[in-house]
Amino acid sequence: MGNEGAVVGEIFRDPWGIPHLRADDANGLAHVQGRVTALDRAWQLEVERHRAQGTSASFLGPEALPWDHFVRRARLSDTARRCWDALERTDPGTAEWVRAYVTGVNEGLRSADAPEFTRTGLVPGRWEPWTPLAVWLSTHILFAGFPAKLWREHITSRLGADAVGLFAADGPGTAGSNGWLVAGDRTVTGHAVIAGDPHRYIEDPGVYQQIRLSCPEFDVVGLAVPGVPGIAHFGHTGSVAWAITNAMADYQDLYRERLRRTGAGVEALGPDGTWRRAARHTETIEVAGEEPVEVEVVETDRGPVVIGGPEGLDDGVPEPGEPPPAVALRYPPRVTGDLGFGALLPLLRARRVADVDRAVDRWAEPVNVIMAADTEGGTLHRVAGRVPVRSAANGTRLVPAWEPGYEWRGWHEPPRAGLADGVAVMANQRGPATPLGVEFAPPHRADRITELLSRRHRWSAADMPAIHMDTHLASATPLLTHLTTLGVPGSAAPTAVPDATRPADPAAAVGGAGPSAPPVPEGSPLAGPTADPDVPAPNGPGATRDAAAEPAAAVGGQPADCSGVVPEGSPSAGSTAGADGPVPSGPALSEPAAALRERLAGWDRRMDAGSADAALFAAVRGAVVRRLAAQPAFAGAATPPPYPEIFRPWLALVPRVGHALEHLLSAEELFGIDRGEVVREALEEVAARPPVGTWGDTHRLAPWRALPPTTPYDEPGLSGDHDCVLCTSPVPGLTDLAARGPAARYVWDLARREDSRWVVPLGASGVPGSPHHRDQQPLWLAGDLVPVVTDWAQLTKETDV
Repeated sequence: MGNEGAVVGEIFRDPWGIPHLRADDANGLAHVQGRVTALDRAWQLEVERHRAQGTSASFLGPEALPWDHFVRRARLSDTARRCWDALERTDPGTAEWVRAYVTGVNEGLRSADAPEFTRTGLVPGRWEPWTPLAVWLSTHILFAGFPAKLWREHITSRLGADAVGLFAADGPGTAGSNGWLVAGDRTVTGHAVIAGDPHRYIEDPGVYQQIRLSCPEFDVVGLAVPGVPGIAHFGHTGSVAWAITNAMADYQDLYRERLRRTGAGVEALGPDGTWRRAARHTETIEVAGEEPVEVEVVETDRGPVVIGGPEGLDDGVPEPGEPPPAVALRYPPRVTGDLGFGALLPLLRARRVADVDRAVDRWAEPVNVIMAADTEGGTLHRVAGRVPVRSAANGTRLVPAWEPGYEWRGWHEPPRAGLADGVAVMANQRGPATPLGVEFAPPHRADRITELLSRRHRWSAADMPAIHMDTHLASATPLLTHLTTLGVPGSAAPTAVPDATRPADPAAAVGGAGPSAPPVPEGSPLAGPTADPDVPAPNGPGATRDAAAEPAAAVGGQPADCSGVVPEGSPSAGSTAGADGPVPSGPALSEPAAALRERLAGWDRRMDAGSADAALFAAVRGAVVRRLAAQPAFAGAATPPPYPEIFRPWLALVPRVGHALEHLLSAEELFGIDRGEVVREALEEVAARPPVGTWGDTHRLAPWRALPPTTPYDEPGLSGDHDCVLCTSPVPGLTDLAARGPAARYVWDLARREDSRWVVPLGASGVPGSPHHRDQQPLWLAGDLVPVVTDWAQLTKETDV
């Protein structure tokens, strides 16, 4: 019931527990959306509210303190309040809609029951009208990867400017996605199809909520962000559908500050040579089981100081002759007071791509590439979001706040693109957003999707899961090429061997072990490795969700604990040797190593969960990464600066080497390192003690949970790898566990919306023990999707609200 006892709306469910909501108007619908989200995901909502406020350590304990410390210093909740105040002034209709959602959340939380509340003693609190904005900002503050600038500065100071490109150019990004649009002239129905999958940290409960929102104004199915009204990223209104990928734009800057204390507080030196008063206050962070922690919050004209302060780093010593380190973060919503919430209602009301186009003109962040299509044949492919115009230096490193030339000078016009041969493909590679970014994802996923789509002229919605699940690993080429050329004189940077294993049809790219491997000498430890039934499934990291699983990737929070994880013994990349490839020479390999090399030369480069060859290659890759990282040439980069703990994953050397391995092995020269010898030693290491089992035995799902489950789940083994279309990301050299992967999959059919499909990694409910908590996981693992039900007669009414 609503506040006055009147019926506001109705909640229906489909067979998968997905909520379908109906109300008389948009505000009533927002109220019902807030309520059903609180009923299904009360614990998740409260975790997100506390994380956005920097109060999560009060019930999660000291492991959450680094994140809370960052949130307080970056002033995220204060920024959300500013944005809310501006929204009320400039767009009162949207503000009232957000307020209705919050009313529904508070109503639902009063009757919600989740076992985690009992375990932690947490009592659900009250959401404020600005809380959804804070949740949105907290979720996306690290999407642009500004800590990567700390890495560039660090690696430049240790190895020189040329090392930046080796380790970072087109390297791992923050959060990625696959997305492709096939226009009507390339489909069997004559209407467009949009498909894809966002790659994020897999969380329990999930980061996306399947939902339907229906009122007389609109009827939209899509993937909502719990805690935020509407459907922002992926939606289908019946006549128009849209989807996004991360544009990989650079829109946040780090400024080195010169600060000094005075009797009145703190001052910062500006670019005009004048010392100006900085805002300063202290806050107290409550920590469960420990004493409260006091944090000093300082903000200059550039932005909040997130590293160091007037006295420098807590654990650091300034370089001789240098001022104490202090680094301020400048990010668009803090400057503009706008988080782009004005786009959310117009998206729901969209009927054609022109409506989507106008709606995303109001988008702020994160900066995305939008693809849309409608039932009249219209298509859209453009960037949306706010990127400041400033010096190119701002995008690559920390810049001095006390020198002129680094100020923001307006905003870039978002670039646009078209379709090529009736297709648009985005997978975070260099594309329309190239002028707005510095680092992008390698082109492998995008190239592979484009190649698969080129193999057939007419596609249907039902064909798309085969592309979702493709496990071909193109980035395998450099390492496998090194294997084939071991002992060849001058083979420090060998010529790539062509890939002769690509299937003739996209369907062949899904599953299967591929061609059989060459025979292995009798008695070799490499002969037919089988799964060890006594090897337990690894537990997920549990405590944090953010960056430890990938150095330049984060969604917020502190780094995951990688201690005790299963050692690497699986995923990898390589290329098969062609018949005319170089003939190995030089020091002879041991018999087991030679057998392993021959076996990998015949590997089909598919990172299938059931592939023993993929497991062998992954073990070699991990050994190469660890041996490269241990080279004396990299010793200076192995010890990161004493920055706050939240930033350490971006500065860890082993993961950086793992994700940059393709470049490090392909470069003409690598600081005098004998890469052939490194690869040889790694091959011998793995041949002497090969992994037992298949890729899926160690490449297992490791979801982030704010609170570990009372009984650990037996998390499944996964196919895929970081550069596969099926992007399930291990950290080569560190762990085979995958904390990141497809956080949802979707296929939007513009011919018949009811022929659309979607799936999430776990289920629609965030309540452990619910029949819909993990019921979609078998489908997600197999590449199957759930039907989008649009007939109300096929739904079960749960309640009036």
